[in-house]
Amino acid sequence: MLNLSPSELIQAIIIIVISLTVHEFGHSLMAIRLGDDTPRRQGRLTLNPLAHIDFIGFVMLLVAGFGWAKPVNIDPRALKKHQRDEILISLAGPLANVLLAVAAALIVWAFVAARASISRTLLVGIFNVLTQAAAINVGLALFNMLPIPPLDGSHLVTTWLTRVNMPLAVTYFRYGSWALLALIVIERVTGMDILPIGRLTMAIVTWFYRLLGIM
Repeated sequence: MLNLSPSELIQAIIIIVISLTVHEFGHSLMAIRLGDDTPRRQGRLTLNPLAHIDFIGFVMLLVAGFGWAKPVNIDPRALKKHQRDEILISLAGPLANVLLAVAAALIVWAFVAARASISRTLLVGIFNVLTQAAAINVGLALFNMLPIPPLDGSHLVTTWLTRVNMPLAVTYFRYGSWALLALIVIERVTGMDILPIGRLTMAIVTWFYRLLGIM
C-alpha cells in the first residue's frame, strides 16, 4: 500500500472497502437465512460500507497494509443446528468474495470480447481495475479461510475441537489472534513469504483468466 501512487492508493482503498463490505454482507445474509435476525436488527444487512468498516481496522490497512472490518454478531440460540450453521455463516463471507471476483473476471471477459468497439485506453483501464478487484477478493477469501482465529476458517477447527477438547478449543481461540498477528509482523519485517497468499491468489486469477480465454 505504501508503494502505490496516490491514484493507485485511492483505487485500492475503494476496492478493499467494497470487498470488505460484500464479505460482511455475506455473513449477515447467511445468518438471517438460517434464522438469526441479529444482523438485520444491528443494521448489518446492507451494502453501505459505513455499517461494516471498523475505524481502527481501516487505519491499520492504510498504515500497515492489513486491516479488518466489524465482525458480524450472531445469536447461536437462534440457529437450528448450532455448529453446522456457524460454519455456514463463517464460509459465507469468503464465498461472497469469490463470487465478486468471478463477477469482476466475467466483466473483463465481456469487455475483452467487445474490444473492437471500445478504445484501447479504456479497455486497459477497465482490465487493470477489475483484475485488481478480482485479485483482492480472491486474496481476501484465501486469507480468511486460514484456520487461525479470528479468521473465518478457524470455525472449522473450533467446531471440532469443542467436541473433543473444550479447554484446548478455548486456548486455541484465545491465542490464535496473537499468532496471526505475529505471522503478519514477521512477514512485514523479514520479507519472508510465510503465508503465500499473494502467489496463490495470482495463480488462481491467472488460471481463471486462461479458462475464459483472456490470457
